[in-house]
Amino acid sequence: MTIRVLVVDDQVMVREGFSVLLNAMPDIEVIGEAVNGREAVSKVAELAPDVVLMDIRMPELNGIEATREIVASHAESKVLVLTTFDLDEYVYQALRAGASGFLLKDASARQLADGVRVVAAGEALLAPTVTRRLITEFSKISQAPKPPALSQVGELTERETEVLVLIAQGLSNAEIASHLVVAESTIKTHVSRVLVKLGLRDRTQAAVFAYEARLVTPS
Repeated sequence: MTIRVLVVDDQVMVREGFSVLLNAMPDIEVIGEAVNGREAVSKVAELAPDVVLMDIRMPELNGIEATREIVASHAESKVLVLTTFDLDEYVYQALRAGASGFLLKDASARQLADGVRVVAAGEALLAPTVTRRLITEFSKISQAPKPPALSQVGELTERETEVLVLIAQGLSNAEIASHLVVAESTIKTHVSRVLVKLGLRDRTQAAVFAYEARLVTPS
């Protein structure tokens, strides 16, 4: 199946560059472009893309608010945030708003395409070395939202809490299964239950939750 992508950026050259790179892939098609968050929300409603490549700093409606609106109204469209800096508080806020991951704007064509494929498949683009550093840094900010209610954490079983912590540490299902010496299918079940119980969209939101709930201590 062809992955349908909407590219959102206020710079013409960036939009055109990403469009050319992605359209060169046999399994990816750019079906539209948007110049700001407001137009992005409208285009998502019109075109129902599988993946939205979302810039953050844009006029009229920024990428954080646009992500929040898209996630709330069009759960089938996954948001992949584009940024210039890997340690960016705005990226952290976008992840909290429901983005499935982020990529640096200087990513190679292969990294860009692979990122789109991962997110389209329903997985979170959770690179341990970068995303964990981002979450760790900004979950320590004093003005950040208060940690989630302990009652939410209390709904998890001991094993589910253990799985949540390992997700936040950047482990894949296979790595978690190996660490806990259980079948990968069992871990998939645990992950699904964690997301449902906590009302989270994907593994990235689960990692953010774990840090903000102080289940994982920022280093």
